[in-house]
Amino acid sequence: MQVMKLIAGLDEAGRGPVIGPMVIAGVSMREGSERELLRVGVKDSKKLSAKRRNEILPKIMERVENYHIEVVEAEFIDRSRGEMNLNQIEADTMARIIDRLWPDVAQIGSVDVNPERFRAAISRGALAKSEIVSVHHAEDKFPAVAAASILAKTTRDRIIDELRYRWGDFGSGYPSDPKTKQYILDAVVSGELPPIVRRTWITVSEVVQRTRQNVSGDW
Repeated sequence: MQVMKLIAGLDEAGRGPVIGPMVIAGVSMREGSERELLRVGVKDSKKLSAKRRNEILPKIMERVENYHIEVVEAEFIDRSRGEMNLNQIEADTMARIIDRLWPDVAQIGSVDVNPERFRAAISRGALAKSEIVSVHHAEDKFPAVAAASILAKTTRDRIIDELRYRWGDFGSGYPSDPKTKQYILDAVVSGELPPIVRRTWITVSEVVQRTRQNVSGDW
């Protein structure tokens, strides 16, 4: 009897925010099981409401063989930025997930404009000799990647809720959010910038510069 290949899908949530971690998730399943994911409504997490993502998540977990989640904290991102860029941080993290899942094939969305370069970076870091498929918009092409995107997004949403409870309402956490900018400004002025803020993001350096110049108010 032929054993179907083990397929893994990997995706991230929270790559761009100035506040909070980046979460990368991977799920694995036997080849052919992807159809089951489509039947329960799996698609790119960005195309689903938070309510719908939470409804689908248990159905995903019932259908995958294994999963692994890596939470890349803001402090780690800041410490690493002197030695590597965010693409490299993500590639190294995905390599660790592949080694935990040990699939025959790993399907991944490329965050690099050059998908082959991103694939090569992951391959160099992984011990598992998996076939790595790196393409743009993988969430729309591979159900396993879409499932991983839902797992990553729901995990990060839960973490963000916990961070808001502890550190106050910082808005969406994205650099374009005026509420987030004001939160960072207030923190810089008070001299108490929380560890959940990615200090190496340009949004923060701009706030620090404006504060040193005693400039506040309009953004």
